[in-house]
Amino acid sequence: QVQPVESGGGWVQPGGSLTLSCTASVFKRDYYTPAWFHQAPGKERQQISCISKTDHSAYYVDSVKGRFTISMDNAKDMISLQMSSLNTEDTGVYYCGPCGVNVNLYHSWGPGTQVTVYS
Repeated sequence: QVQPVESGGGWVQPGGSLTLSCTASVFKRDYYTPAWFHQAPGKERQQISCISKTDHSAYYVDSVKGRFTISMDNAKDMISLQMSSLNTEDTGVYYCGPCGVNVNLYHSWGPGTQVTVYS
């Protein structure tokens, strides 16, 4: 499928962990560097992590460094996001998409997966 399909969201208490997954055949395309985005309630979608398909080097936004780990299975066209030490600010919908994209101009988003951190 061209549009990604995200999964793995759920409800978790602060300090808890979740692992998200995203699959998309578009990951095969040379120009496409996969990334995870987070959209908190009432806020703009924000890129939080990217991963290189060649050497799997990763980029993280400061707010998730040390808590989230992105990985990729090239054979399965799948990326994952291991999230730990979750806090209420991590609540929101998580999407995957191309690294560096203008979130206001890109329209090939998947449905996303909801993460709710509740206390």
